[in-house]
Amino acid sequence: MVLLAAAVCTKAGKAIVSRQFVEMTRTRIEGLLAAFPKLMNTGKQHTFVETESVRYVYQPMEKLYMVLITTKNSNILEDLETLRLFSRVIPEYCRALEENEISEHCFDLIFAFDEIVALGYRENVNLAQIRTFTEMDSHEEKVFRAVRETQEREAKAEMRRKAKELQQARRDAERQGKKAPGFGGFGSSAVSGGSTAAMITETIIETDKPKVAPAPARPSGPSKALKLGAKGKEVDNFVDKLKSEGETIVSSNMGKRTSEATKVHAPPINMESVHMKIEEKITLTCGRDGGLQNMELHGMIMLRISDDKFGRIRLHVENDDKKGVQLQTHPNVDKKLFTAESLIGLKNPEKSFPVNSDVGVLKWRLQTTEESFIPLTINCWPSESGNGCDVNIEYELQEENLELNDVVITIPLPSGVGAPVIGEIDGEYRHDSRRNTLEWCLPVIDAKNKSGSLEFSIAGQPNDFFPVQVSFISKKNYCNIQVTKVTQVDGNSPVRFSTETTFLVDKYEIL
Repeated sequence: MVLLAAAVCTKAGKAIVSRQFVEMTRTRIEGLLAAFPKLMNTGKQHTFVETESVRYVYQPMEKLYMVLITTKNSNILEDLETLRLFSRVIPEYCRALEENEISEHCFDLIFAFDEIVALGYRENVNLAQIRTFTEMDSHEEKVFRAVRETQEREAKAEMRRKAKELQQARRDAERQGKKAPGFGGFGSSAVSGGSTAAMITETIIETDKPKVAPAPARPSGPSKALKLGAKGKEVDNFVDKLKSEGETIVSSNMGKRTSEATKVHAPPINMESVHMKIEEKITLTCGRDGGLQNMELHGMIMLRISDDKFGRIRLHVENDDKKGVQLQTHPNVDKKLFTAESLIGLKNPEKSFPVNSDVGVLKWRLQTTEESFIPLTINCWPSESGNGCDVNIEYELQEENLELNDVVITIPLPSGVGAPVIGEIDGEYRHDSRRNTLEWCLPVIDAKNKSGSLEFSIAGQPNDFFPVQVSFISKKNYCNIQVTKVTQVDGNSPVRFSTETTFLVDKYEIL
């Protein structure tokens, strides 16, 4: 058998994707495909047609054709077997057999075609092996990525340490009444201590700039500040170069996939000198027939102070929770003060909270099997039919005060059966043929959009569609615990503060 080319074309003979396995010009292949529709005899039900030089072996796929162009002396039975394998590969990468979908995944198809045929001859492979080969899962690549993430993390830690040293030197100079030391600028005059924070990368939170007289200018030259900036640039340039080459840069604290892992958002731009991060994580397991097996929620208030003049403060906490969460304060926090007045302050009022570090001051925990506490219910109903399974899945938001963003409901699919046929859907979907999952994507679920459904059909058994996994992020916390006011210990004067609230999924499964 000598296979000249494999192509997907329209019924008019327009090539959408074509892979030539022998030396052949573009004009030649386009001419052969353009002549192909004219050679077919509609009165006969053949799957091949011959000319004086080549043979076309084809299979209709809705509005398209999967065409193999072979020599006339090739084995027609082997050609038909190869054609069937080509036709099974296409649904693995394309959700629909349409021209735009084929064009979007053309390179994936070409890579798969290369696994089937080499130099015009059929390779002894099946669909599962093709999927494994094209995934190109490499242990060496994983090791390289882990080493690279470690190097980036160490570089950022070194930058953070150097920046803290510069800030500390500036504060010491201010306390002693001296002028803040200047640091060499980028090929120009020196920069005063008041603008040192502007040179620090985004890993360091910028503090308020005190009004200090500018230091006298001095000739430009190499300095530690320049080295710090250069090192940051090298790391950024390295990451940018990897991104330009198509690499996906994964943060060091994100080891899972996007649909599974917690999504980390950057801190707000307008961060005050007193900033609080309220974070909750939920772990939930439900049964497919109903019933909450376990739900556990952990929350924490993290305090960050970037100006030491606000070190002696108290936080006014408002707790409107009706679900019975268990609260626990930090050992250095005055527990009696919190119990009596809902104030978070240190046991020793003369001491200050640490500066430029995240401190957990209050945490809470909720564990329950009460079904009414489930924030988002998922019902998955697979029912067997003559051609496989019809699957109906729906969601309903029970906590209407929540607003869930970037919701992804992941349904596992049987392997080797192609793409599901979508019936009705609220939102969008993604079919991952390599991981055999269907991802139902909803940008937002709130009180105005509290329920929705998805229907699809695919070959398989009801057990193939479990466990269903859910991921989302919310800027409103599940337990109504908020910081309403921050005041100074001396004078009880109010202090401006900023708050960042995040409600995340650690694990959310329907088994």
